[in-house]
Amino acid sequence: MTTPPTLPPDEVFDWLDTEAEKRANAGLVRQLRPRPAQADELDLAGNDYLGLARDKRVAGAAAAAALRWGAGSTGSRLVTGSTELHTELELELARFCGAQAALVFSSGFTANLGAVTALSGAESAIVTDKYIHASLIEGCRLSRADVAAVTHSTPSAIKHALSTRRKPRALVVTDSVFSVDGDLAPLEELAGICRAHGAAMVVDDAHGFGVLGDGGRGAVHAAGLSGAPDVVTTLTLSKSLGAQGGAVVGPRRVIKHLVDTARSFIFDTALAPASAAAALAALHALKEEPGLAGKVLENAGNLAMSLKAAGLTASVPDAAVISVQAPSAETAVAWAAACAEQGIRVGCFRPPSVPDGISRLRLTVRADLTESDVDRAVKVITATAPRGATS
Repeated sequence: MTTPPTLPPDEVFDWLDTEAEKRANAGLVRQLRPRPAQADELDLAGNDYLGLARDKRVAGAAAAAALRWGAGSTGSRLVTGSTELHTELELELARFCGAQAALVFSSGFTANLGAVTALSGAESAIVTDKYIHASLIEGCRLSRADVAAVTHSTPSAIKHALSTRRKPRALVVTDSVFSVDGDLAPLEELAGICRAHGAAMVVDDAHGFGVLGDGGRGAVHAAGLSGAPDVVTTLTLSKSLGAQGGAVVGPRRVIKHLVDTARSFIFDTALAPASAAAALAALHALKEEPGLAGKVLENAGNLAMSLKAAGLTASVPDAAVISVQAPSAETAVAWAAACAEQGIRVGCFRPPSVPDGISRLRLTVRADLTESDVDRAVKVITATAPRGATS
């Protein structure tokens, strides 16, 4: 057996330089770009779908909660981190989504980790769409289950994987709205397949909640699956609700199981009271203004139609996310930078963040965009498009 080399302290991380050079050569270097409190840019990169992050009702509730409860939660939910705000938020989320119960986590990422790992295990098979979010992928990796990732949006592949599994329990894991192209999973069909094969389903509704369904109740509600005994939904509070945190909603016995077993809940510091209050206020605002969800869909459809009319390869949005394909990772980065210089902030997705290997601009639409905002965005994105981006 070869003896591993003994390196001096200043060389143990030299391999990081090699990896950084590889990423640079592949055009995959990422940069943090701090934004000011007030920006003149038109934001088509953030996930504030309903425009509530700066709503006075939401921000005011966060400020008041911070003054009353303190800046932090002081501990995990099972120690000192649970407040009356967390309980009220859970009750309101469950009621709004039509579920028996809900459980609030510190982020959507930890909610997905908790749901997938606690509802699977060594005696389980997990079948996933290959395009699921990274947080769900990490949950599958930690689950100790047999995991099969199948062709994107192909129910027959899910059916085959379930019918050929070797484990007694089964869990199908999917996004409702996929975060790269913004396409909607066939949830009703998947539920039927799950029931035919004795499987439960976990649906990450991060990009559907607040945008789809009656009054923004989400894709699971729109599919007629809210309150189902075999369907569990995960949410983020940081998109449509403009706050921070995540949640799992579903059958009461599932939520109780998560409290007892989900490590990303048990051992994580609880969501700050200010964030819980902000999410609760945003949920009340959504109830008061159910038309916000429809406005997001209207704006997304108009923006996508205009981009396609300009010759760009843009996805047809099922919710608030629009994908615009770029010729390469390098041109995608340059394109996003050119848009920013013209006052339009857009997302830039490249491998390995995109499972299909196609680099693109990722646009996220808000309810508060005006017609002139959409026109301005189309003009800038089209004018700065690199060669090969238009047909």
